[in-house]
Order: sequence, then C-alpha cells, then structure tokens
Amino acid sequence: MASEDKKPKAACFDGEAARSLVKELRETFDAGKTKSYEWRVSQLKSLLKLTKDHEDDIIDALRSDLSKPVLEAFVSEVKTSITTFPSSAEIVPEPLGIVLVISAWNYPFLLSLDPVIGAIAAGNAVVLKPSEIAPATSSLLAKLLGEYMDSSAVKVIEGAVPETSALLEQKWDKIFYTGNGKVGSIVLAAAAKHLTPVSLELGGKCPVIVDSNINLITTARRIIAGKWGMNNGQACISADHIITTKDFAPKLIDALKVELVKFYGNDPLASEDLSRIVSSNHFARVTKLLDDDKVSGKIVHGGQKDQSNLKIAPTILLDVPEDSLIMNEEIFGPLLPIVTVDNLEDSFNIINSGEKPLAAYLFTNNKKLKEAFVRNVSAGGLLINDVALHITNPYLPFGGVGESGIGSYHGRFSFDTFTHKKAVLYRSFTGDASARYPPYTLGKLRLLKALLSGNILGIIRALLGW
Repeated sequence: MASEDKKPKAACFDGEAARSLVKELRETFDAGKTKSYEWRVSQLKSLLKLTKDHEDDIIDALRSDLSKPVLEAFVSEVKTSITTFPSSAEIVPEPLGIVLVISAWNYPFLLSLDPVIGAIAAGNAVVLKPSEIAPATSSLLAKLLGEYMDSSAVKVIEGAVPETSALLEQKWDKIFYTGNGKVGSIVLAAAAKHLTPVSLELGGKCPVIVDSNINLITTARRIIAGKWGMNNGQACISADHIITTKDFAPKLIDALKVELVKFYGNDPLASEDLSRIVSSNHFARVTKLLDDDKVSGKIVHGGQKDQSNLKIAPTILLDVPEDSLIMNEEIFGPLLPIVTVDNLEDSFNIINSGEKPLAAYLFTNNKKLKEAFVRNVSAGGLLINDVALHITNPYLPFGGVGESGIGSYHGRFSFDTFTHKKAVLYRSFTGDASARYPPYTLGKLRLLKALLSGNILGIIRALLGW
C-alpha cells in the first residue's frame, strides 16, 4: 500500500529533451504562428485571465514560498501598481562610462569614427582600436585624434592581436566591435567576464532576390553598385548572392555583363574604379572559393586574377551547389553566385534556412511579393529595389540580428547605444496612503484593490468600511 501512495517519478529533463523542446518551439515560430496580431492579443488576454481566475492560488503560493502578506502579494505581484499619484517621472539619459571601439579594415575611417561620434555624443570616454590591416588609416586616425580631441578622454591604441587582447582583458562599460563572427565570439567571451554590454556589427550572406517584372537595366546597375562598387564586394552589406528564377537568370546575367563592361571596361583588372583585395591572405581566401572543384566550371563571367596587384575581376557564377564553399561562408569579395529557383517565393525558405543576414534585398514591382518579403524574411535590415542604401538613412537603425550582430546604431540610435536610460520618479510628502503600511487589514486590502482597479464605487465602499 505504501508504494501505491508514492507519486510517479518525474521524467528526467536531459539534453535530448531540451533539443526536442527547442525544435518544437522553432517549428512553431517558423510557421509564423506567433507573428499574428490576433495571437499576441489572445495570449496576453489569457495571461490577464490567468491572474484574475487564480488570484487566490497565486497569493497562497507566495505565502507558502515567502510568507508574503496578502496585501503585499496583491499589490506587488498580482496587480501592477499604477497608483504613484501624486508624482512626476522622467527618463534621464546618462553615459555608460568608458567605451572600447574596435573597428574594421574595409571602411577604416567611417567604421572608426561613426561609433566614436555616438559614444562622445552620449558623454562617454572612448578608446578606439583601429584595424591593423589598414595601417595608413590607423596611423592617420591616431595622429589626427591626438591633435584634435581631448586626449584625457579620447584615445587611440594601434596594434594587432596582442594589443587588442590586452584591451579586452580590461573592464569596460561598453564594447563596440565591427568585424567577423569569429572575432565577435572572442569579444563577447571577454566582455562576459565583466558582464560588459556589447554591440557586435558582424555580417553574413546578404541575398538579393530578383523578380522578372522589373526595370532590368536599373536593377543590374544597382546590383553592380551594391556589389563591386562597394570596395569590390568587401563590405558587410554588399550583395553576397542572387536568387532568381531559372527562366529569368539568363536575361539578368546578360544585363549584368553589359553594365559591367560599361563601368569597368573590357579589362577590369586595369580599372582605376575597382578596389583591390585588401591583403594576400584575403586574396588567397577568395581564390580558394573560386578554385573549388564544385564551382570552377560555373563561372559565366569574369574570373581573372592578378595576384601581384591583389586584383580579382568581377565574377558571376551560375547554379553553384549548395554544399560548395562559396555558399557556406560570407564571400566578402568580388564573386557573385546566382542561385535559381522554380518559384521566387521559394527564395524566402532558402534565406530563412540559413543564418540571419545583416541585410536582404528584393527587386520587384509586385506589391504582394514586397509584403511577403517584409513579413517573412528576418535580417538586420531590408531594402526593396536597391542595395545598401538603407544605411544612409539616419532615421533607420543599422545592425544585425542573430548571427549577423547584436545592437544597432546610426543617428539617434548611436546615442541610445552608448546611453543608459535612467528612470526617475519624483514624489512629495503629501498624498501618503496609510493603507500601504502594516498592520495589513481586510479594509486596507479592499481599498487598495478598489484603487488599483479604478473602481470609484468600490473606493467609496472601502472608505466607509462596507
């Protein structure tokens, strides 16, 4: 009999159970269930109903766990207090303190000063660590900031890995890093030791979806400007690859070829309007992507290389395999694969099956497709009928999501990134309600319930002791 009274042992929650749980939640989220307005409202109403229907149960549980008095439990946990009257409130922005900015090599001046401006505007002291891969700009920044800025509050530290590692060992009030995910993980781990907040401006494979009902020439020119016109593809928001239909791909390729010749001539390696690859290491990395056996036969335009001058011509590839190197890492160079699909809507699933990009682009005149793109594609930012221009709008935040980054900046958002919003409530010594103080009585509980619910009749009844 004794064994029958025992409760069944709860199932062990192990790694497999945790994986199953996350998988189920991911499937629910990916199906779009939680995105609808109706779902959100219904769930919030259910939470409200839960607290109303089980107010006594909640108070009993709090009493059991904490010996929390009934009145205190009701005011602090069952009902949200809105009765700070009479009072006034404000949000006071205050600087975080000392900030470390680690910038990138591809836009070494812009990506150094842009976050520094936000940090200074918010009232912080700043240390800038420019990229050693752009040594001329790094040296110039150190020289000019030393001459023009208050060196007691704004400093520049040049160097490579040892210097950066030494900086990351220190306690900062904020770290702002621009670069790749591998180093981003190192920065995040170093910040975690001191519980330091971070902003990580990373990257990803930014896709360009191209519909057939477009202005073909304008589309081709804007894709070129957003790929090879951006540091020869060495930009975190440049076009990484194109997704279009099998039927339309040949027309798009022909248009890109024509416009590329107009922009860079028949010998693009000799063009003064095309940036070189930043270093021999990066040249070897991009060359490895191009020399992969799975894609070497997929080149439909370009492919020329000049190792001595670190130049690679604008290169277009068609129908590269999903398991090729070029489709499984950020290209960050002048190679542009084109992936074809039967239906353009399939492109959303392709994008969402991978890591979330820093930006995603769509060229179309189809209103429904635009709406579906905005609704279904998750990226740091979206742009329709152009590439990269969204970062020039100071009223839009720029930053990643998921693997493409943490936090955002530009314009007012830069100020916010380096600011703590301090909540301040002011009260006078008048309007002090005795009902909030012990000893707690049933009459006080009735009065507070009436006040919190806004029930005028209930307030009168409670004051009269009814």
